[in-house]
Amino acid sequence: MIDWLAFLIVLFSALLGAGIVVSTFSFGIRLLTVSGRTPIVTPAEFTDAISVITPAEARAAEKRAAKAARKSPLTESQKRAALVGAWACFGVSGIAVLVGIYLIVPALHGLA
Repeated sequence: MIDWLAFLIVLFSALLGAGIVVSTFSFGIRLLTVSGRTPIVTPAEFTDAISVITPAEARAAEKRAAKAARKSPLTESQKRAALVGAWACFGVSGIAVLVGIYLIVPALHGLA
């Protein structure tokens, strides 16, 4: 017999956990961008990639990021606070992932 209440509890806790991890990570990316440190991914060569940006497109993206950083209305202390907040969000996201792994793997908490 299926315990539907337990199934629903697992479903909603999984959705909540995924939402927390994704939200904190994306908020961290936003704060990182606000602090003037826009993450730029350099082009990579993959044989089966759908599309890869060219080095010229990467340079253009870096120029746009530098221009946006110069035009930022934030003071240096506000940028520093945003950077600290970004790393705090990344930390919370990483800890949530580690707790999820700990809960999933029974060998980690002696129930094996």
